[in-house]
Amino acid sequence: MRIPYSWLMDWVCVPWSAQELGSRLTMAGLELEALEPAAPAFSGVVVGEILSAEKHPQADKLRVCRVSTGQGEPLQIVCGAPNARAGLKSALAIVGAKLPDNLTIKAAKLRGVESAGMLCSAKELGLSEASAGIVELPSDAPAGRDLREYLALDDLVLELNVTPNRGDAMSVIGVAREVAALSGGKLTEPAMPSGRPPRPAASLADTFGVHLDAPAGCPKFVGRVVRGVDNKAATPVWMRERLRRAGVRSISPVVDVTNYVMLELGQPMHGYDLAKLHGEIRVRYGRAGESITLLDGKSVEVQPDVLLITDGAGPVGIAGIMGGQRTAVSAETTDVFFESAYFSPDAIIGRALRWGLTTDASQRFERGVDPSQQERGVERATELLLLIAGGNAGPAVVRRSDDHLPARPAVTLRRKQLARLLGVDFDAERVRCSLVSLGMHVEATEEGWRVVPPPHRFDIAIEADLIEEAARIIGYQAIPEADANVPQRFGNLPSSRPLERELLQTLAQRGYHEAITYAFVDLQLQARLFPDLAGIALANPIASDLSVMRVSLWPGLLKAALENQRRQQDRIRLFEHGARFLAVGAATDGLGTTREIDTLAGIACGHRLPEQWGLPREMREPVDFFDVKGDIEALLAATGARAQFTFEPHALACLHPGRAARLQRDGQPVGWLGELHPSLVKALDFTYAPVVFELDIEPALAVERPAYREVSRFPQVRRDLAVVVDESIALSSLIERVTFTASSLLRDLRVFDVYRGPGVEAGRKSVALGLILQDISRTLTEDDVAGLMTAVVADLRVSLNAKIRE
Repeated sequence: MRIPYSWLMDWVCVPWSAQELGSRLTMAGLELEALEPAAPAFSGVVVGEILSAEKHPQADKLRVCRVSTGQGEPLQIVCGAPNARAGLKSALAIVGAKLPDNLTIKAAKLRGVESAGMLCSAKELGLSEASAGIVELPSDAPAGRDLREYLALDDLVLELNVTPNRGDAMSVIGVAREVAALSGGKLTEPAMPSGRPPRPAASLADTFGVHLDAPAGCPKFVGRVVRGVDNKAATPVWMRERLRRAGVRSISPVVDVTNYVMLELGQPMHGYDLAKLHGEIRVRYGRAGESITLLDGKSVEVQPDVLLITDGAGPVGIAGIMGGQRTAVSAETTDVFFESAYFSPDAIIGRALRWGLTTDASQRFERGVDPSQQERGVERATELLLLIAGGNAGPAVVRRSDDHLPARPAVTLRRKQLARLLGVDFDAERVRCSLVSLGMHVEATEEGWRVVPPPHRFDIAIEADLIEEAARIIGYQAIPEADANVPQRFGNLPSSRPLERELLQTLAQRGYHEAITYAFVDLQLQARLFPDLAGIALANPIASDLSVMRVSLWPGLLKAALENQRRQQDRIRLFEHGARFLAVGAATDGLGTTREIDTLAGIACGHRLPEQWGLPREMREPVDFFDVKGDIEALLAATGARAQFTFEPHALACLHPGRAARLQRDGQPVGWLGELHPSLVKALDFTYAPVVFELDIEPALAVERPAYREVSRFPQVRRDLAVVVDESIALSSLIERVTFTASSLLRDLRVFDVYRGPGVEAGRKSVALGLILQDISRTLTEDDVAGLMTAVVADLRVSLNAKIRE
């Protein structure tokens, strides 16, 4: 929410500078994210009046203008703007002026004609991102006056981060209420910025019928007819500037007025072209197969839970979100119907996101707007429109359902509970005044106070809410520091818990970069990766492609890898430490429970090695399954129990058949490793097939602390053994059988060769093993070693159909 400091001053006397105000609002819960001037730095720009604009003798699109600065001889300026004309007052940069982007204006000759300055567009002054011509100023702008001073461009704009529960603060009046409460001041209704007195509101008897067919969703609707409007009139510069500083583009008088009222009062409004409305307005829910083309040109199909504004010909707007194109105002509009309604948050929440929309109106209605301000909004909009575009207004038509309008029940605040939660016993009168300053009705009771919140405070419902309000208005700095009653001591990390820093450093040392992705992901992508796992749906997602909780960290990592690939990164290594969420029972629909699993996951794609001079480009192979398996084994080595782990071939829908493995620890599954399925590689448009892994941290990386083990004083004996087994026999099975047979005498087992080719049958392979043997109590004899090797060979022949390769 962007609030110009000067606009705030119209509503309340601010006793602090903008910087101090930002600090105080931050401490009160409205965080200041940025404080910036209303315009970038420039100098030497004044108000200039074009006395004449003649065609350039050498260029059809240029004009030679004589421009007055109010003193001295007029300046000759060559200008290419299509709106340069005699009588126009505009922004003139004189010779020596300094504009944004370090541009200094110098005298120049354009197509043989001298130019002593430049007539500036809003874009050239940094006031907008685009412009169709030079700045147009009011006819009463004093020629020669410094433009920054005339437009008050040294005004500061506060950008506030308003939390979702504070919809009341998404307006100038809402922030002004906070300032008044913090400073002890009072709100003042602003005068008309032009200085003109307001015109009478109602001078016609014309009305337009309104019916509330869905009073639970729309319990209040205020409408007004305004006829004879000149929507081609220029919006005054003071209004255009306030809209611009608040981040809203000026469009036309009708649209600008409704946006102005929304920013000022927090009441979203809409203006319909009255001539395009048929029959009467009905507020109802959507019907099967109904669709509407919105103001942005997007056609959407509505569901039965979507609240619509309709006329006799069908929908004319989606309530609380966006109006329809069919009844939109245009430059030719002369008769307008204003809508100022209260829509229940439950009827608006989540609807806009279905179509990827986030509008200023939906943000406010989802949080809750003041249900008592609709008449005020219409009156303010009418007053402004009549001032700018003329016309005559009919009476305001109010339709309401009192049974469905929200009521603010009284909330009890106990003195003892306030002191218990805050740790300080504030003076009773001080507490009462802080709540009264926020517009609350406060009555003293025996135990404390009975408080009725104002209609705009949807976030006040329980006692703790009132305690928070008292604390932030009195000031958190008023709460003294106090030692805890009991010494605070951190518990020791369980000895089996690996240090996060060590895990992350291990991967970083192997070329990985840490990624942080959303815990909510795209439903469609997750369903393609894990068709058998249902994600937990979010009730109010921030975007349509972030609508479910992740069952794996892979969706976020895949999207991050794709983003890196789009930026020409040819070697990508990413990892993430975070939680994944599995539904237990019926948790997907809000029932049952959710299991949260601490997870470490990674992705590798692209070249195995970085590009360097010693490696020819044709030898830069892509990363494969075994490269990432080595990275995982580096993590497993830190557990001190490497022998407990095995990689078992396994199938997963999103992984390549035959290039996927289940990581097991003592027979229990603790992770996955594999290459992404070819169909997904193609669908996601990866250049190289990514290899992904995912480990459950607690079972997979639990550390077994080293225990003392006596070192043998007797020599080791090595025996090599080459065995021929079927291709289907995994190395882990071979190691398992040798380890079991050799028992305690086996100190180490090394695989030093795998051979396929002449001398070995088709479909089989030769694996060369090095057995390191040693006893703790004596020197092994030749007979001991020979007997053990015979037993190993015999077991392999029986269990794995192995042959000894001579």
